[in-house]
Amino acid sequence: MPIPILMPALSPTMTEGKLARWLKKEGDAVEAGDLLAEIETDKATMEIEAVDEGILAKILVPDDSEGVPVNQIIAVMLEDGEDPAGVDAVVAAQPPLKPVAAPPPKPAAVEPGAPGGPEAAAAEPRPAPVASQASTERVFASPLARRLADQSRVELASIAGSGPRGRIVKHDVEAAIAGRTAAPAAGAAAPVPFVVAGAAFTEIPNSTMRKVIARRLSESKRDIPHYYLSVDCALDALLGLRADLNAHSSEGDGAYKISVNDFIVRAIALALKRVPEANASWTEEAVRLFSAIDISVAVATPGGLITPIIRGADAKGLAVISGEIRDLAQRAREGKLAPDEYQGGGFTVSNLGMYGIKEFAAVINPPQSCILAVGMGEQRPVVKDGALAIATVMSCTLSADHRSVDGAVGARFLTAFKELIEAPLTMLL
Repeated sequence: MPIPILMPALSPTMTEGKLARWLKKEGDAVEAGDLLAEIETDKATMEIEAVDEGILAKILVPDDSEGVPVNQIIAVMLEDGEDPAGVDAVVAAQPPLKPVAAPPPKPAAVEPGAPGGPEAAAAEPRPAPVASQASTERVFASPLARRLADQSRVELASIAGSGPRGRIVKHDVEAAIAGRTAAPAAGAAAPVPFVVAGAAFTEIPNSTMRKVIARRLSESKRDIPHYYLSVDCALDALLGLRADLNAHSSEGDGAYKISVNDFIVRAIALALKRVPEANASWTEEAVRLFSAIDISVAVATPGGLITPIIRGADAKGLAVISGEIRDLAQRAREGKLAPDEYQGGGFTVSNLGMYGIKEFAAVINPPQSCILAVGMGEQRPVVKDGALAIATVMSCTLSADHRSVDGAVGARFLTAFKELIEAPLTMLL
């Protein structure tokens, strides 16, 4: 009998997603385990597999369809030799498909002061682009490569892939962007410049991930009563211990390279063990105190910020934490994280020190109650034993939810964190 393919729920909180691309076309034979489509969630682009075998008889939701509800039918498969007439019965039995809105027409680019200038340009719809010849051919590319190409308006069909069987990978797109050697195929859409009241700009469509980030951060800043506490931490002892540990790193599988951020994650975990009241979440019925110490680490990706989690960080050594952070960050940038690797967590750290940022205040990542913003370590004049001296100092700012973490609790947490950072040998006990 006909087999309906439904929009999957790729995370417990997912209610809708974007069907980025079909990897099979109508009439293709499908084996169990074959990749059917790429689904874009708020955090990653994931490939879904077929669980049955048959023929992909009908695709109901096309490529680049946003806002597709979970459990909506997106395609129908038939068993080999089955009557295609059965497809209509399956479709008719489903709720009406949610219409996918076409993007609004864009005003044409016009120089200020030219005939048919900004006012006329705003009134005239821009013609819809004509699909290129290359767009009808299947282009093999990784999800991350497709996202980078889409954001930079690089035509994938014009890039030679260096991956297996000619698959286009991230490096290929980055090379095309850097040299602008990838010319758009004929008729392909490109960024559209606008002129409004004499100011030119270019529109970049928001991804599903970017929209969700915007909504969650707006809700956080609007609804959560943030307060901020800052502390300066001396880093000289930590930097010395880090150098000693890295000097003793072995070659091969046992090699490690500890970063300052690895010490920070370890210090947060141990400080939460001393002050468990900071490892909390607010609900209208109760304040939840987490028994597990799971630290979310903010990672910048091409599509926006994502926070993979170091679970049970208090029970892990520096080398283990370092390896996990590197692995999770790399797969986050490639869009390859599984939902359970970035959903949850009780506390977030955001480190912008590598960008030369001295101090900043971060927005809380709900439903968590705390996020620690870490600035760069720099040499500053300090007073030691009544005398002026030079020390390497790092400024850290805690953003906390006053509903669930009182100011005294936040202060005790920062005191414990500072003590651990300035006496790093205690992290090895």
